[in-house]
Amino acid sequence: MTFIDTNYFLRFLLDDIPAQHNEARTTLKEAASGKLQLVTSAVVIFETHWVLLSAYSKNKEQVATALESILRMSFINFEHGSLLSQAVSVYKESSLGFVDAFNLLYAKSQGAKDFKTFDIKLSKKFISP
Repeated sequence: MTFIDTNYFLRFLLDDIPAQHNEARTTLKEAASGKLQLVTSAVVIFETHWVLLSAYSKNKEQVATALESILRMSFINFEHGSLLSQAVSVYKESSLGFVDAFNLLYAKSQGAKDFKTFDIKLSKKFISP
């Protein structure tokens, strides 16, 4: 099992450092063919989101598209993969940020009856399960 970090996803997506892009692409191809097992954390996906927005000035649609492309890589074991995919959809289709969308869905998945926050926009989105 091999852990894949944020910078591998960024180099693959951005192709801004050709040698690293090629290495990332090769790693992903090996995993797609079953030669390598990859795993990553939800933190890596959140960090990828943050870096694309802040360091690379990508807009919400570009970031959502990038995250969707990563999360469609079924040969990678994603921590909270289903929730992350759902959160990207909510993020893309609403005014919520990605972290808020994930937290909202996570709370619901855990059976939360209430969502304590001082974020009025977020609190209005929570409907008790």
